Amino acid sequence: MFRITRALAALCLTLAASAASAQAGDSPVRIVVGFPPGGSADTIARVVADKLKDEFKRPVIVESRPGAGGRILAAALKNMPNDGSVMMIGPEALVTTNPFVFKKLSYEVSELVPVSLVADFPFALATGAELGPKNFAEFAKIVRENPKRADFGSPAAGSPLHFVGLMVGRGLGVDMLHVPFQGGAMLVTALIGGQPTVGVNTLTDMIEMHRSGKLRILAVTGTQRAPLLPDVPTFDELGFKQVIRRGFFGMYAPVGTPSGVIAKWNAALRNVLQMPEVRDRLAPLGMAARSSTPEELTKMAREDAVIWEPVIKASGFSVD
Repeated sequence: MFRITRALAALCLTLAASAASAQAGDSPVRIVVGFPPGGSADTIARVVADKLKDEFKRPVIVESRPGAGGRILAAALKNMPNDGSVMMIGPEALVTTNPFVFKKLSYEVSELVPVSLVADFPFALATGAELGPKNFAEFAKIVRENPKRADFGSPAAGSPLHFVGLMVGRGLGVDMLHVPFQGGAMLVTALIGGQPTVGVNTLTDMIEMHRSGKLRILAVTGTQRAPLLPDVPTFDELGFKQVIRRGFFGMYAPVGTPSGVIAKWNAALRNVLQMPEVRDRLAPLGMAARSSTPEELTKMAREDAVIWEPVIKASGFSVD
């Protein structure tokens, strides 16, 4: 009996040491993103990782696992180590719209343990600068008077951007035809060429073409004008009170991650996101560095879901 007890004690010490090693020493920690290198999620992760390495006194590696708008990674997260050595940064769709879009979702929202908000950003309605309407009022007049031009594009069917377009059409009293593209870059190229009439995308993916004069942004989501676009109205100003939600990226831990580990990551991330150099790197991309408590991130996702659910159900759109 004494030998068994001593063996169990030794095993417990070994397990405790292993868990502690994930939070100390030189072994790297990973931030995984479900999108290719160079995209918004990857950019945010790398900006944050560069500063987190100083907070943790150890390497922080960004790993890209692209596919299915981040859903493949979200499904895999529950099988990753829950000792604090890996965290995921993912978009709002994973916890807001996907549960209502996909009949068979490959993960449960409860399996994505909230750590903190990382950044948020406006969605933007834009048109080709050469052939498109000059402002939102002209756009509204065109689509109301000419149903053939009542169309809009988005980077993907079933995305929040898809449903923002539907909400705008509903507000105008127009049945807007949705034209899905395979990513934001293809949508931007099409808009510059004059088709479709408008597109809904993240401000991040639109801002450079707007600055160059190839696109014209007509309106943005949010309750305040985007700092990069002080002359562009919000949908809220234009009377579209439901079109106010901003996109966001959150950090999530594998299910079973101890609360103390989550608290440590939350504190480190809060310190990093308050750094002027981090804010200055994200601001030109149309993104605002923002931290939160895990509870605040959960509340934000639930509030967004309440808005999106009836819109998605009314659209009749779903994916088997």
